[in-house]
Amino acid sequence: MAEFVRRVRNTSEVERQSAEGQLEKRGIFTGAYAVNPFNGAEVPLYLADYVLGSYGTGAIMAVPGEDQRDFDFAVVYELPVVKTTERPEGWTEPIYTGPGRKINSANNEGFSLDGMSVDEAKAAGIAWLGERGLGNAKVNYRLRDWLISRQRYWGCPIPIVYCAEHGAQPVPEEDLPVLLPDDVEFLPSGESPLRRHEGFLNATCPKCGGPATRETDTMDTFVDSSWYFLRFCDATNATAPFDPEKIGRWMPVDQYIGGIEHAILHLLYARFFTKALADLEIVPAAIREPFQRLFSQGMIRLGGSKMSKSKGNVVSPAQFFESHGADALRLFQLFVGPPGDDADWSDQGVDGASRFLGRVWRLATGEAGLPPVDRDETDADRAVIRGRHALVGKVTEDFDRWAYNTAVAACMEYVNDLYKYIQSDGGPRRETLDEAVAHLLLVLAPMAPHISAELWERRHRAGAHIHDEPWPTYDPELAKAETVTMIVQVNGKVRDRIDVDAAVTEEEMEKVALASARVQEHLGGRTPRNVIIVRPKLVNIVG
Repeated sequence: MAEFVRRVRNTSEVERQSAEGQLEKRGIFTGAYAVNPFNGAEVPLYLADYVLGSYGTGAIMAVPGEDQRDFDFAVVYELPVVKTTERPEGWTEPIYTGPGRKINSANNEGFSLDGMSVDEAKAAGIAWLGERGLGNAKVNYRLRDWLISRQRYWGCPIPIVYCAEHGAQPVPEEDLPVLLPDDVEFLPSGESPLRRHEGFLNATCPKCGGPATRETDTMDTFVDSSWYFLRFCDATNATAPFDPEKIGRWMPVDQYIGGIEHAILHLLYARFFTKALADLEIVPAAIREPFQRLFSQGMIRLGGSKMSKSKGNVVSPAQFFESHGADALRLFQLFVGPPGDDADWSDQGVDGASRFLGRVWRLATGEAGLPPVDRDETDADRAVIRGRHALVGKVTEDFDRWAYNTAVAACMEYVNDLYKYIQSDGGPRRETLDEAVAHLLLVLAPMAPHISAELWERRHRAGAHIHDEPWPTYDPELAKAETVTMIVQVNGKVRDRIDVDAAVTEEEMEKVALASARVQEHLGGRTPRNVIIVRPKLVNIVG
């Protein structure tokens, strides 16, 4: 335990938060237990490095049913996963963080939060603890003073001059903005070159007209990025930062995309600026938040390191435009992994994307498989139609949640199915194949726009443009799979794959999994200590 504590102390909070996939090395049981005041249950106490001392009290009550990191930790350390909020119908993910009615909360004193909304349950739980002297509500603020001055040239000048008689004085409004000189000399002295620029440094006191010196520190560039989105709404305005009417029309930003390094300071400052400007009635009072949604993208690395010209580990996309085409490069970057994660560059990955697009080309141009025929619909056709609806539904949902890699995977899987279909006895039904290829191209169009546009025009008419077409629709009922493959794990290792009804219940999943001969062989007659179920695709048996 002492070694674990020592290692964690020597690791920064940033590194600890980004160390995904290493949970088996990131916790240790203390041997002690705490008593849950609501139900008297003993709760095991773990040291875990993903819990940050600077957050709250530095200790958490883990909720693996409603937090991904807690869930991952619970799976590794074989801890129970208790669902405390009712899931929406059809929810299959292991965790749920949305609204809903509370469940599994009754205690032996007759107190229960079941049926309450999340907000109602929080209030009732706090009141129950307060009545018994076990706890009380408290709001923690972690705001700190922000030192915005920087000893550097790049940045907005701070509009202050210093007079020997009157001290610090603001530059008059009519003399704003203060502009940086463009003839400074940069020396390896560690100080701003503005300190040595006589034309910038020497000024006049606005109060007495005597000699003064200008502030040579510049503002943190976070000051600019804390409101630049407001300026973008009215970028050509020469008389004011922006017109409030235009702010009311364009704000808030629908979707903000940025690196993970922006997710704390920049966004905190941007929200603070926006709220302060709304309080000061400089922007419309209704604009209280600058951004509706945030997405933090990952980086493409080379050799395990961030690409950088200074390191010389940069891949030029131009070479792949010539050898593979822009669409193959785009598709590889979408398919390489979740867009929020860092990923390693791979020439072979671009090769694979190019081969897939070649298969799409041969499919859409009729160069592969048997020629289509006009005939009545069969079970094989209905399977393709179901797959078409499932593809559109899957890609639509994946786009909404930024899961481009799984959207590409769904297209690849559907192309595999179509190849089996066009090579089956009797050949494909013309209407079924035409609709299947059309919908495939439509969902591929945002990801591989060039090949999709070319094939669309070839299959329709001269001048027909796929990017003028509406997004395809789908029928959720037709998209439903009749069966799914359920993966069964024993202590985290896959031991069996079983086809089950897509509407299977958790109870049925557990029963089928435990009846598997392969599972029983690895349990060796032991009674499972825990069974974790992610309906309908996963059963993890802890033996």
